[in-house]
Amino acid sequence: MPESSFPSRARPREPMFFVPTVVVALTATLLGINAVVSALSDTAQDALLREFAFIPARLTLAIWPSRLEELHADPYVLALLGGGAKVWTLFTYALLHGSWTHVLVNSIWLVAFGPPIARRFGAVRFLLFFAMTAIAGALAHWAVSPTDVSPLIGASAADSGLMAAAARFIFQPGAPLSGRRDLSRLMQEAGEEPRVPSLLELLSQRRAIIFIAIWMATNFVFGAGAQTLGASEAPVAWIAHVGGFVAGLVAFPLFDRPARRREQV
Repeated sequence: MPESSFPSRARPREPMFFVPTVVVALTATLLGINAVVSALSDTAQDALLREFAFIPARLTLAIWPSRLEELHADPYVLALLGGGAKVWTLFTYALLHGSWTHVLVNSIWLVAFGPPIARRFGAVRFLLFFAMTAIAGALAHWAVSPTDVSPLIGASAADSGLMAAAARFIFQPGAPLSGRRDLSRLMQEAGEEPRVPSLLELLSQRRAIIFIAIWMATNFVFGAGAQTLGASEAPVAWIAHVGGFVAGLVAFPLFDRPARRREQV
C-alpha cells in the first residue's frame, strides 16, 4: 500500500513566536504587580518592601541573633529587620521591581527564554522551576552578603535560571540554535525533542561554552558597573543572577519531563 494512504502523524508546526499561556500569565503578573505598587504611596511601598522584599541581614539575624552588633544599624534599619526570618521573601522578592525599566527588561528576558522551557516542562513544572531559581538566587546573594540590609527585588535571578535551562538543549542536534534547520524541522514535525546532554557533555560543547562565558562576562560587567555608569540607580545583585543561573543549569534534569508526556502549554 502506498505510504500516502496512511494518515499523517506529523504534529502541526507552532508559530515561530508562539508564547505559552503560562509565560504570558507570569509576565502579566509581574507587570500587574508593578502597576499596583507604582500607584501606592511611598509609605505603602515601604511597608510592601518590608514584608515581601528579601533582606539578607533579616535572615541572618533570625538564624544568628548574636550578629546584630555587626550591623551598627540605626533604629529605622532595626525596624526593617524585625518580624523574624520571613522566609517567603526568598521567593516573593522576585515579583517586585524598582521601576518600569526594571520590570520591562526582566519581562523581555522572560518572554525570550521562557517559551522553550515552558513547552518542555509544562506549566506547573515551569512555575516551580521559576520559583526554585529565584530562591537559589536569593540564597546565593545571602551567602555572599549575609549582613546586607538593602532589600533585594526583581526576577533577574529566575530569568537567569531560564537562560541556563535553555542552554541545556538549544544547541543540541535538532534544536533551534543547532545550526541544522533541516534536522530541527524534521524533529518538530515528528514531535521529537532534542536530546539533553549531561552537564559534562554540555561543558565540552563549543557553542554552549561560548554562551555561558558571554553570559557570565556580561553579568559581571553590568553588575559591577551599572550603578557607576548610571544605568541603574541601585547596585545590581549580580551574585543572585549567578546563583539562579547555576541552579538552573544543574537542576534542569529534575524538572524535565519524559518526551512522551510533553504537551503544548
